Amino acid sequence: MTDTKPQDRVLIFDTTLRDGEQSPGATMTHDEKIEIAGMLDEMGVDIIEAGFPIASEGDFAAVSEIAKNAVNSRICGLARANFADIDRCWEAVKHAEKNRIHTFIGTSPLHRAIPNLTMDEMADKIHETVTRARNLCEDVQWSPMDATRTEWDYLCRVIEIAIKAGATTINIPDTVGYTAPEESADLIRRLIETVPGADEVIFATHCHNDLGMATANALAAVAGGARQIECTINGLGERAGNTALEEVVMAMKTRHDIMPWTTGVDTTKIMAISRRVATVSGFPVQFNKAIVGKNAFAHESGIHQDGMLKNRENFEIMRPEDIGLAGTSLPLGKHSGRAALRDKLEHLGFELGDNQLKDVFVRFKDLADRKKEVMDDDLIALMRVGGDDESDALKLVSMKVICGTGGQAESTVEMEINGKDISATAYGDGPVDATFKAVREIHPNEARLQLYQVHAVTEGMDAQATVSVRLEENGNVVTGQSADTDTVVASAKAYINALNRLLVRRAKMGEGADTREISYRDMS
Repeated sequence: MTDTKPQDRVLIFDTTLRDGEQSPGATMTHDEKIEIAGMLDEMGVDIIEAGFPIASEGDFAAVSEIAKNAVNSRICGLARANFADIDRCWEAVKHAEKNRIHTFIGTSPLHRAIPNLTMDEMADKIHETVTRARNLCEDVQWSPMDATRTEWDYLCRVIEIAIKAGATTINIPDTVGYTAPEESADLIRRLIETVPGADEVIFATHCHNDLGMATANALAAVAGGARQIECTINGLGERAGNTALEEVVMAMKTRHDIMPWTTGVDTTKIMAISRRVATVSGFPVQFNKAIVGKNAFAHESGIHQDGMLKNRENFEIMRPEDIGLAGTSLPLGKHSGRAALRDKLEHLGFELGDNQLKDVFVRFKDLADRKKEVMDDDLIALMRVGGDDESDALKLVSMKVICGTGGQAESTVEMEINGKDISATAYGDGPVDATFKAVREIHPNEARLQLYQVHAVTEGMDAQATVSVRLEENGNVVTGQSADTDTVVASAKAYINALNRLLVRRAKMGEGADTREISYRDMS
């Protein structure tokens, strides 16, 4: 057990399941939220902001179940500054052994205009709502949204009101990513020195990455006296995202000489949860992303490779093993068994139960039959896109594509819908366009294609392609993913995966109680 002074300890508040999920297209299913919360709890995150309970019945159910299952983490829910939100939030988080209500209101001139409140009216509202929250829960966090653009005197005034009303944590959000590191540190320092009662509460920082300074601003705030960082896995979040958990945690661990603070996070679990969040959110991690990017520990130039062979510290300031990443990349093949596959996946940061391994092994063998060597990145792609989910109402059975030079492509697609196989043929400007049109013939929909991306997983003629498809329908945005050695097949599966997610979203919005009772063109 380390001898850590209270002032050296920084609490990690993860809001992947709340702020992170607000990214367009990043909505997670109920089971996915429960899974991610379990991983956060296991890795030692201090506080998990599990959702916005009043937003929907689905959000309420997820927060409630996360609260019931939490072992180590404090479970927090978000609530606007009104009694209905706060009461609903408490109903969800009260099941946790350690719980918290997080309530907020926009205090900057721009945000005060939204509810059309005067400064005095807003001050009264803050007192009433924080008091209400504290009467329900011993742990209350209060946030003045857009704090970094709020007038200094008014910011001090409302923070003092929140503290007197019973708030135990005061969070200072840089809601639009406007501030800079020096300002971030100075703001926290001045608030602690100025506001009466500030020494009795924990100050937190919540930074957005609009100017690429979220991590720097969060660490600067800690230098100024903040002892809680709000962050997300992979920096997921609205617009340019939030402070990335892996970046602040590893910065403090690696540069402890100038950032002498500690966290309770088990860093060896970072890679596994990074990959899982990328999978369920549909937001792939950029290759050169700090800490968790594919190239973060890759060395291609001769000078770098020579230096690494002589001493890895020449070009690596962290060990891959410290974040749960295997240091080597060794291929598997069609003759590899389950034990070898399990061992390799564990080295890559994936822990599988027997049933999961059975499913993955079948897909691995199928891939190995089509590829000479299955590399680490192939396995990661295999885990990222998952297998066929029996709950999916739309399933691809088979497809045939004919491409001619200088003419339109022809695609014949067969799908299973409601237990019935339906096929259609369509023509388009290329095989992918023709395939998507054939799917729409079978399952008519008005979803608009917002994004279509193809990434080669590995090199070579037999490389897998990972395809991401983002669809929008009536304000609902979803992302589907798939991987295959055939890019057109991967495209079809990704498109169908996104359509299935739309069906689930419709059901949650009350547009249909049974996602399996869906429309299709009668081909008979």
